Amino acid sequence: MNDVHQKELLRISEVCLHFNGRTILDGVDLTLQAGEIVTIIGPNGAGKTTLLRVALGLLSPTRGTVKKREGLRIGYMPQRLQIDSTFPLSVRRFLSLAASSKGENVAEILSETGAQALIDSPLSGLSGGELQRVLLARALLRRPDLLVLDEPAQGLDVHGQMELFQLMSEIRRKRGCAILLVSHDLHLVMASTDRVICLNRHICCTGTPAVVSRDPAYLKLFGPLAAQNLAVYTHDTQHRHPR
Repeated sequence: MNDVHQKELLRISEVCLHFNGRTILDGVDLTLQAGEIVTIIGPNGAGKTTLLRVALGLLSPTRGTVKKREGLRIGYMPQRLQIDSTFPLSVRRFLSLAASSKGENVAEILSETGAQALIDSPLSGLSGGELQRVLLARALLRRPDLLVLDEPAQGLDVHGQMELFQLMSEIRRKRGCAILLVSHDLHLVMASTDRVICLNRHICCTGTPAVVSRDPAYLKLFGPLAAQNLAVYTHDTQHRHPR
């Protein structure tokens, strides 16, 4: 296997998905390389979460193919988690249930996401930001080559969103894992992503944050004020991803 294929973790080719006479995805192509952060943006109903589920193998496309690198380990952080407030489940127990082995260091993983102080807290009593960090720790228990995050900053205030995206960048730097995420928080995501895919059932445009923010298809989808309201940060193209 050549070096290019070793770096490629995921390839989605010409994927279409139809449901009840509706087109949810239409001819979507996506590749993801090792160590890359890719963000999918788009309006409500664009098929973003559906595309993640297809990538994870939770949904089968009507047409097209999804190929993953052999042995690929994926950690998944869902958009939301419904917790019964009467169920007595601590953070430690919640993570232990997801651990791949009894020797997994739950406290160490929580420390990596800044949530070590929550280890004995009831899961149902966590704030939105605390729960997101615990869910991220749960995804990291799989020692993933690829982290898949569906709206990870949903429900957080601006400060909490910034902290979470900075944390994801740090995790990528330390672990060398790729990250595929969905987000509506464009101005914050742009600071922490290598590539943006603008989706509205089909891919409208794709490229670096700076390129996408000027693309006519992006401006048409999000309105003429989108570029003015979007704080685009220059990504360091000289950085090297750990291998």
